[in-house]
Amino acid sequence: MAMKIRLARGGSKKRPFYRIVAADSRMPRDGRYIEKLGTYNPLLAKDSEERVKMDIERVQYWLGEGAQPTDRVSRMLEAAGVIAKKERANLKKGEPGTKAKERAEEKAAKAAAAAEEAAAPAEESAE
Repeated sequence: MAMKIRLARGGSKKRPFYRIVAADSRMPRDGRYIEKLGTYNPLLAKDSEERVKMDIERVQYWLGEGAQPTDRVSRMLEAAGVIAKKERANLKKGEPGTKAKERAEEKAAKAAAAAEEAAAPAEESAE
C-alpha cells in the first residue's frame, strides 16, 4: 500500500482548516484516512504555535513505515526539524516574464539617465 502523509481539507468556504493525515495514496483528498497526525490552520499568524500541531512520534513512525510526505507537509516537517531540508529549485516560476523584464530595464535606463543629468549640472557649477 502506497502511504502518504498529506493534508485533508476541512472548514467552511473561505475558512480553510486542514488535518495532517496518514492515508493510502489512492484515497480521495478529504476521504478515508488511516490516522490523524495533526492539524494546520493557515488563517492563524505564522508565528502562532497553534498554526501547526503534529504528533511527532506518530509522524516518525509513518515515515519509518515508508510513508511519503507531500511537498507542503514536508515543509512543515522541515520547520519542525523532523526531516532534513531539501534543496528546491524554483526554476522559472519565480522569474519575471519578458514584458516585466523589459519594463525593469526601461526603468533602470531612465533612472541612470536621470542620475547623469543630475550629476552634469553639479559638475558645471563646481567649475
